Amino acid sequence: MTTPARPVLIDLDAASPARPQDAAPVPDLLPGGAAMQRAAALAARPRSRLAAWFWSFAGALLSFVLGLALWDYVAGLLSRAPVLGAIAGVLAALLLLTAALLALRELAAIGRLARLDRVQKAAAAALLAGDLTAARLVVAQVAALYASRPESLAGRTRLDQAMTEVLDADGLIALADTAMLTPLDTQAEAQVQGAARQVAAATALVPLPLADVAAALLANLRMIRAIAEIYGGRGGVLGSWRLARAVLTHLVATGAVAVGDDLIGSVAGGGLLAKVSRRFGEGVVNGALTARVGVATMEVCRPLPFRPGTRPGVTGILGRALRGLFAGETPPAGAD
Repeated sequence: MTTPARPVLIDLDAASPARPQDAAPVPDLLPGGAAMQRAAALAARPRSRLAAWFWSFAGALLSFVLGLALWDYVAGLLSRAPVLGAIAGVLAALLLLTAALLALRELAAIGRLARLDRVQKAAAAALLAGDLTAARLVVAQVAALYASRPESLAGRTRLDQAMTEVLDADGLIALADTAMLTPLDTQAEAQVQGAARQVAAATALVPLPLADVAAALLANLRMIRAIAEIYGGRGGVLGSWRLARAVLTHLVATGAVAVGDDLIGSVAGGGLLAKVSRRFGEGVVNGALTARVGVATMEVCRPLPFRPGTRPGVTGILGRALRGLFAGETPPAGAD
């Protein structure tokens, strides 16, 4: 004898909404660039003053102990074997000299980045006040920044001729921007495209946990250092890290490491790819966020602020980067 079918009762934890508009919103399934947001949060994490003191004292103590041990070792070796002790002393002196040169190089790198920042602030002040004298000083400083580069000779010649011909601050600084910085912008955009392409591919193809975060962080740090070198920063290890922290802290503080108006097209593309593969969708958005970091780095490192309408667009950079990924080559930075 078969058991008759009975209705199945399901207990609901909460009552169903009476009207459709009262129902909970459908969760957003579009990718949000989690890897880039985590990488930016890690790099821009505020430093603890107590932790900074701890590591400073620990480093000083370790240097003192190692120096004292090296001194004792060389002195003992001199007393036992003068020739070997002399060799060890020479090697120790060369080590200390190399360390001093590295420290000087780091200080020079930080000074170059500070110089770019000073020129940019002076240019912004000259534009705001419309001061022709200040604008001429800024243009002279920009020309001096790239005086050692042979490819800037034509631009510097144009600026020398325009110093007395252009009689307004806006026009003079715009001419300096076009003559000196447009080729550098093209090189910087190529670096941003390469980093965005690398982050997108790493996110899509590397399924290991936190591996995409590490890949995004490393790619962004290399991109930031390369852009600084293009504009004349040539930052060392400490200078590049400080620049990266400054860029990412600014982005996090302003909420720019998130999906915004300039990423709508990228997120839409990421949403379409997410229907095929969640990883590919995340890769598109992480690449777009990397492009945004690159554009912010260009803004920080340029000795002149972007003129209205000349700031590179994130969607355009990402589109060229992804075309280079699928075509196997990097398109020209100015191609649309």
